[in-house]
Amino acid sequence: MNSNRRNFIKKTSIAGMGLAMAPAWSNSITDNNLNKISNPKPGAIYMGSFSAPKLETVKCAFIGVGGRGSGHAQQIAAIEGTEVVAICDLYQDLAEKSAVICKENGGGTRHKDITLYTKGENDWKKMLKKEKPDAVFVCTPWDLHAPMAIEAMNSGAHVFVEVPLALTLEEMWDIVDTSEKTQKHCMMMENVNYGREELLYLNMCRQGVIGELLHGEASYIHELRSQMNEVERGTGSWRTYHYANRDGNLYSTHGLGPVAQYMNLARGEDNFKFINSFSSPGKGRNLYAAKNFQSDHQWNKLDFKGGDINTSIVKTDLGRTIMVQWDETSPRPYTRHNLIQGTKGTLTGFPTRIALEGGVEGGPDSHHEYAEGEQLQKIFEKYEHPLYVRLGELATKMGGHGGMDFIMRYRIIECLRKGEPLDQNVYEGCYWSAVGTLSEVSVAQNGAPQEFPDFTRGNWKTTKPLGIVG
Repeated sequence: MNSNRRNFIKKTSIAGMGLAMAPAWSNSITDNNLNKISNPKPGAIYMGSFSAPKLETVKCAFIGVGGRGSGHAQQIAAIEGTEVVAICDLYQDLAEKSAVICKENGGGTRHKDITLYTKGENDWKKMLKKEKPDAVFVCTPWDLHAPMAIEAMNSGAHVFVEVPLALTLEEMWDIVDTSEKTQKHCMMMENVNYGREELLYLNMCRQGVIGELLHGEASYIHELRSQMNEVERGTGSWRTYHYANRDGNLYSTHGLGPVAQYMNLARGEDNFKFINSFSSPGKGRNLYAAKNFQSDHQWNKLDFKGGDINTSIVKTDLGRTIMVQWDETSPRPYTRHNLIQGTKGTLTGFPTRIALEGGVEGGPDSHHEYAEGEQLQKIFEKYEHPLYVRLGELATKMGGHGGMDFIMRYRIIECLRKGEPLDQNVYEGCYWSAVGTLSEVSVAQNGAPQEFPDFTRGNWKTTKPLGIVG
């Protein structure tokens, strides 16, 4: 590994971690009152239901085309109305590979002139200044999400960022302020909101099938210890340091995003209020390192302080509760829970199961038993989300986590071309990401409740709920 790459890894995975380490970092939240409402900047407008001017062709640029970013670039290139103008990555081979596939996906008529930026850790800034893209997709280590998003908006681009949107409350406020000042979208790309089950449940909640919503359960339980084998290059080369240096609910948005939109959080009906968070002991990463790496390996020099599993409870303004769990270490099956409970029934996932007061047509005749599998056929026929009806077959063919990735990417381009509000606004990205930040403080304070900032400055009360788009 060359010295520039080594320094970059060190900078983004160790030095950058200082921004999110207790106790100094947790004290800075209190000292700076970052959980309180601040005044909007001069010229700012509220972005909750913002519609940008229509773009006939969306000029797209990509920062980071590794395992995740390459998928974004290649599928965006396949969507009509896009022009990939630039790709930036520290690795020349990754940039070249993505460019070739983008050109192929353009059918020979689009993406003919893709400029590659691979000359070091700051080449992305040169790309923004020179190419002036309409939309920038950021798929880099977590520490870089906020500064890249802010720079992209200031350069005149809408920006679409991998999860989480940012690591600190200060970064989140800076993102909100920049989006409001520049009138540029900043969307955290929560793909799970576009899954078939999640879209079905959103539609059922909007139609009142389970009555008044009371409680949700969200998680990201995904055993990923094998990523530690990516020592020089890949997700494990930087993400492993987060497990070592942080203790909280670090990656909450995949489970939380859908549940938050079922409840209309930050969208007119309700909002995030408090969070309490608790972590188990941290054992699994140390054991995995000792078993799979030499005793003098860098992973065996780390003391993984993060708990193997974190359980957090979010309380909303209306008094609803959401259990949020995160575990990327324990040997257990994958789940996001995806449970939403109301006064007339419960919808849950993994596998898809539904219990309704009075029973489910074609399934059990009472709520004491879930309907699942073939028993849900009539439910899907009646409540399948119109967006999935329109795009589901194509999305399944295109792939990407069962098609959810493609639907998300398609909707991003569709909204930009039509001048419509995005399905996820900048404030939602901040609220969902703030769970990670605030959970660390709560864990450090033995589960003490932490208050969410109101990133909307009160405007959530008049923000339209996410509609059921066709």
